[in-house]
Amino acid sequence: MTSVIEVHDLTKRFGDFVAVDKVSFEVQRGEVVGYLGPNGSGKTTTIRMLLGLLHPTSGSARVFDFDCYRQSEQVRAQSGYMSQKFALYNELTVLENLQFYAGVYGVKDPNRLADVLTLVDLTGQERQRVGQISTGWRQRVALATAIVHHPRLLFLDEPTSGVDPTARRAFWDLIYRVVETGVTVLVTTHYMDEAEYCGRVGIMRDGKLLALDKPTALKENALPGQAWDVYAQPLLLSLSALEKCSCVLRAGLTGDHLRAITPFQSSDQDLAGAIAAAGGLATRIERVEPTLEDVFLALAARS
Repeated sequence: MTSVIEVHDLTKRFGDFVAVDKVSFEVQRGEVVGYLGPNGSGKTTTIRMLLGLLHPTSGSARVFDFDCYRQSEQVRAQSGYMSQKFALYNELTVLENLQFYAGVYGVKDPNRLADVLTLVDLTGQERQRVGQISTGWRQRVALATAIVHHPRLLFLDEPTSGVDPTARRAFWDLIYRVVETGVTVLVTTHYMDEAEYCGRVGIMRDGKLLALDKPTALKENALPGQAWDVYAQPLLLSLSALEKCSCVLRAGLTGDHLRAITPFQSSDQDLAGAIAAAGGLATRIERVEPTLEDVFLALAARS
């Protein structure tokens, strides 16, 4: 495979604050790589350095073998960028926004506009003013403006923030529709469930890249044990019992039940016994597949 992005020890400091701390990774052609982490973890700063919008303090970053800062014009000519905040003009229609960005990128083929509208399912919405449509539709318009110039690489910075779960799922379908045209995607998110859609996931915290691998591999290798769903009463008493139990690495609330991470040698009887000893009752204990949230919390604690 061919590397589209190559990053080595990339670092960005703002005074004494280290926003990105010696990050290294590669993205191969045709991949969908997710950058997962909470707000303020360094995801957006990394993208801005890759686009040449910020000068790195140290380290190197190359996109399509161009230096991201010294040859930023060449990088941006082949890249599309959808920022956290919609860079759209509310008083213009969907089509007028797309025409504007096509002009910025020097796209003169009118058929390209129709193709992009079809690709992101905006056909029939061309005359709608952007300021009057829902966030989910604005999201599609922003994606359309990011790909109108046939980019080979697409940066999506928390593209589904603030939209409902149905619209988020639909947007990911659009992402993979774009990938089928030959585009490589680097997408940031703080939604743990969204990262499952990515081929590989990088987990960021406090400017550090804690891990980068396939979601299944992260669950198998990064988690120091097994995951359990524990249904017990009283809930808070049972949580306290698990947190104090030597056989539990981490315990927390998950909806109407508890999630516990234990060493591989621990059993459901160990968990039930700990709860019973505290005066509670475990009604059901099930071993479950770990989530990326479990992985993130384990890596964050380890770091």
